Amino acid sequence: MAIDKVKALGFDVFGTVVDWRASVAREVRGLCAPKGIEVDWEAFATAWRARYQPSMAKVRSGERPFVILDVLHRENLEGVLEAFGISGLTEPEKDHLNRAWHRLDPWPDSPPGLARLRKRYPLATLSNGNVALMVGLARHGNLPFDAILGAEVARGYKPDPQVYQTTARMLGLEPHELMLVAAHNNDLVAARAAGLRTAFVTRPTEHGPGQTIDLVAEHDFDVVAEDMLDLASRLGC
Repeated sequence: MAIDKVKALGFDVFGTVVDWRASVAREVRGLCAPKGIEVDWEAFATAWRARYQPSMAKVRSGERPFVILDVLHRENLEGVLEAFGISGLTEPEKDHLNRAWHRLDPWPDSPPGLARLRKRYPLATLSNGNVALMVGLARHGNLPFDAILGAEVARGYKPDPQVYQTTARMLGLEPHELMLVAAHNNDLVAARAAGLRTAFVTRPTEHGPGQTIDLVAEHDFDVVAEDMLDLASRLGC
């Protein structure tokens, strides 16, 4: 089987390994509620995340030079604060809030699932998050990654093929020897086009209880799993 040739696993992180929506909502509430500011915190998190792809698109198109995701998140934060009518935060408070993305909680199955997978495979991030952000998440969530790779190392953003292929190259592998693990169909389709193997992990509440996308694998990926523990079992770990 093709997956018998897989020598390492690369992980999408936001939504796949960690729960960004609930975590960001918690962080924003924790900073703003004591100041008497009350909004729909999960809607705030969703609105912040909604600016993620448009901001990266400007880098992919060449409209602006590559900047790390921390910079894009900080720029996007200003627009979301304005949209929700939140004012009066100091610059240090905004910077602290921006680093909420470094403190996202993992899905409960992620730490034990990754620990099992690591017994057989080297694990690397294959995320649009920058290195410092990914290191923060790994330490915060006890996530046993062997390497922090992805966008900043490749100087580009998924779904550009160079991000997937650079990650494989940095691990000393051919693209087909690296498997992307992700909860997003479009990410896996792009990875497969770049030569990687693919594993879909279901995260049906990433976007909240009314989620309508990525509820099932919509393509013939190499592995489809319910969570990281199920993935470990399916890969013989």
